[in-house]
This record gives sequence, structure tokens and C-alpha cells, in this order.
Amino acid sequence: MLDVQTISFRYSSRSPWIFTDLTVRAEQGEVLAILGPNARGKTTTLKTMAGLLRPSSGKVITSGPVGYVPQSHSAVFSFTALDIVLMGRARKVRIYETPRSADRVAAHEALARIGAEHLATRDYTGLSGGERQLVLIARALVSECDSLVLDEPASALDLRNQALVLTVLRDLADQGMTVVMTTHHPDHALHIAERSMLMVGPGDQRIGPTRELLTEQQLTELYGVPIVAADVETPSGPRRLAVPDFGSGVR
Repeated sequence: MLDVQTISFRYSSRSPWIFTDLTVRAEQGEVLAILGPNARGKTTTLKTMAGLLRPSSGKVITSGPVGYVPQSHSAVFSFTALDIVLMGRARKVRIYETPRSADRVAAHEALARIGAEHLATRDYTGLSGGERQLVLIARALVSECDSLVLDEPASALDLRNQALVLTVLRDLADQGMTVVMTTHHPDHALHIAERSMLMVGPGDQRIGPTRELLTEQQLTELYGVPIVAADVETPSGPRRLAVPDFGSGVR
């Protein structure tokens, strides 16, 4: 559970407010998607939820540890994927100690939980974008978190890897994990999120069931470009899609 109670945030007393009076509660087993244009405060909101930033006012109540997965990550040295996951055990390892056998077992179990144990011995720098995201999710899980917050976990991924990461997140929620994610893709929210939040302005955050909130009118206002929503049939069943109208194209 992540319970955000009337939080506001700005970086200094002279800087503008990033958001004000934000109240939202993400329940156990739920996926909450956060959408909004660039520079609207999505990443700042996530970091505040994860405890990486202190809100200027209000408070965030959690039922346990929160795992944070950044939008992108690169390793300077040639670590294996297992080494990267082991870094998530840092708070479990005392100063000057090295990871114990129990920590390594936990790292393998975290990779196995998301179907990525086959990556354990691979060089992290040689992994695809989707594979790296899975490793970062495993790194968060091995910290024994109860909630997972992810900053655009499917950005810059090809379609196959987008499907892979979204499936893993939905499975984790179905297993009881609280999942909060930002995304620029309404389709991703419509696919896996029970509820969504639209960050329209510093004091304008709209929250509700995803299918009811992500309408053509709301999304068009949010992004400033016409959005067309439609129900389509797919091999796995009917889906709701939201498509931007970019104007005239190739003629």
C-alpha cells in the first residue's frame, strides 16, 4: 500500500510548485499508472512516493519497503546481471561485508520470479533494453519491497520488450505487489492499470478507473493533441486503444 496524503513539492522556496495537494492511494495488488506531458512532475512524484525526495508538505505512508526502478540505467563496469541484482541487497548487508550465500539465493529467486534467471551470468552492458529493465525490476524485488514504483519502464523499448515488461508488472500485481508506474503510452495504462492519474497541472491531478478516465476528451486536453480512442479485437481478446492524430502524413 502507498498512501499519499495531500503532498506538495517544490525544490526551493523560490521555485515554482511541481505539484500541490496531491492525494492518492495505491492498494495492494493494484497497478496505478501516472500520465502527463514532459516536465509535468511525474518523475518527481515517483521519487517522493519512493522516499527519495521529501515532500514540501504532506506525507507518504507505506505498508513496507518501496522499490524504485529508474527510467534508464547504465553500468560503468562489466557487471553480470546477477551482480546488478545483488546491489539491491545493500540494506541487508552490513558495512564492510560482502553478499552472503543467502543474498545470492535471493538474487536468483528474484530473477526467477520474473522469468529472467537465464540472464544471471550475462554481461549487463550487453543486454537489450527490455532485459535491462527486467534486471532492474529484479534488483528492486530482491530488497524485499512491498511496493514497486517505476519511471517509464517501457520507454525506448521495442514492441516485444514492451509486452514482456508489461506482462511482468501485471503478474507482480496479481501476486500482491503494489505497482505504480509512469508512462507516455495510454495503451499501456489501459492494458494493465486498474486506475490512472493524469497530471494536468501543478494543482490539477485527476484520478479514476483507467477506462473511465482515459477518454478522448481527457487525453486530448492532457497532451494538447487530438486523441482518438477505439475498441479493437486482438488475438487475446478485445482491447481499448488510444491513438494520437498527428495530422497529415505521407501523401
